[in-house]
Amino acid sequence: MAHVPTVSDVVESLERRYPVGLAAQWDAVGLVCGDPQASVGKVLWAVDPVEAVVDEAIAERVDIIVTHHPLLLRGVHSVAPTNASGRIVHRLIRHGIGLYCAHTNADHARPGVSDALAAALGLADVRPLLPDPADARCGTGRVGRLSAAMSLSDFADLVSARLPATHHGVRVAGALDARIETVAVCGGSGDAFLEDAAKAADAYVTADLRHHRAQDHLAAGGCALVDVAHWASEWPWLVEAAAALAADLGGTVESIVSTIVTDPWTAHVGSQR
Repeated sequence: MAHVPTVSDVVESLERRYPVGLAAQWDAVGLVCGDPQASVGKVLWAVDPVEAVVDEAIAERVDIIVTHHPLLLRGVHSVAPTNASGRIVHRLIRHGIGLYCAHTNADHARPGVSDALAAALGLADVRPLLPDPADARCGTGRVGRLSAAMSLSDFADLVSARLPATHHGVRVAGALDARIETVAVCGGSGDAFLEDAAKAADAYVTADLRHHRAQDHLAAGGCALVDVAHWASEWPWLVEAAAALAADLGGTVESIVSTIVTDPWTAHVGSQR
């Protein structure tokens, strides 16, 4: 009789590819709820563990959700259904659905979140932007090369076309005719690594860039900036991680990659003057 994968098998696969030891000390990764011995036939992949994703999981009758962002990042003393996180925990348990979160461990692993972003943009010769001192193959962000140099304007169009659509869209800082060939990327919030990107690349693609940090970076002669929605920068990883799990479990588990846009911004209105 063929082995039926369990929650424990899913966790083992995820933690082999995205070791918990790679997570930042402040992070909260791992299995949030779910019986390790429960069987798994269907997995839902999403960036955020929010109500809409739980609705999808219930409708699709999945056995476990794997998200990038944690549900319980800060210390909690109660999971009573008096707030959003508590309600999600109760709904998951009520419907027998597990939840696993792979956050900064998936950011730092190779291949990981930034590798998927680099691949979505067609970068070659990819290497870590900030190598891990313990393993130079891993680390924060990635740097790679476009197959052909292009203007910043054309590169911004490429980013917009290759990433999922959001109301945030793509913001650009720099001369639009600047030549772009080497590109640094960091899935999620990456403005802590502006100086590293400036040393390594012609353009830096990341999310959540702040006004003063970006302004100071440009004033110091830093590389061009392409700011995308946080959700969109991390979504490509879901597809690659789902394929990796399928390979590990011999294709015995069905994966659904959620396309629900969980970016918090729900509209964009252009300036009127």
